[in-house]
Formats: sequence, C-alpha cells, structure tokens
Amino acid sequence: MKRRVRLRRQKDFQAALQGKRIFSGKGLVVLAVPSSADHSRVGVTVSRQVKTAVERNRARRRLREVARQLLLASDSALLLRGIRYDVVLIARPAALKLRFADLKEETEQAALRLTKLDS
Repeated sequence: MKRRVRLRRQKDFQAALQGKRIFSGKGLVVLAVPSSADHSRVGVTVSRQVKTAVERNRARRRLREVARQLLLASDSALLLRGIRYDVVLIARPAALKLRFADLKEETEQAALRLTKLDS
C-alpha cells in the first residue's frame, strides 16, 4: 500500500480503535472512525494470538492485500459513496486458515456496513 493511505502513527491507530464503527468477523475485526483526510487510510495489525512472527507477517500481508483490493480501490464501496475513514484491520488466528476469497468477503461486508451507517 502507498504510504499516504496507511495509518502509521500510534495516535491514528488509537483514534480508530476508539471509533464506534466495528465489524467483527471470523478472520478479522474492523474498526473505523470518520476521517477529514482527502482519502481513506488503512492500518493493519495482528493479534498476539497468532503465535509466531512468520504467521503474523503472513496474516498482515493477506490483510494488506484485501484492503488494497476492497477498501482503497477506485471502485470500493467507500470511495463510490464519498466516505472517508481511518480503518484498522485486526487479524485473528482464523485469518490464516480462511480461504482468501472468504477473507475478501468478510472485508467487503465490513465496507458495506460502514457505508450503511452513514445513510
């Protein structure tokens, strides 16, 4: 992901974690807060329940790719509605066991739920 669309500072992560918009799925948890930036930003973190560093890095890579395809793409549900969020994706241990298509579907459901909250 490009640097301008990533959450990088701890205060940005903390603000998003305090947000009231939450989606909890089998493989991930999505937390979001409305943003005043020109575009949505995404941060990815992995729960310590994912035991080894290799598995945490793999889960992080999978979530980054899902975010790039669904949350930051030019045809994403958030962008089409003109909604900008700071989003934090937290990987659960099941994120490694789920098929990539299922992980994408969970993220898409989270994005659709975020767009419906502002309706």
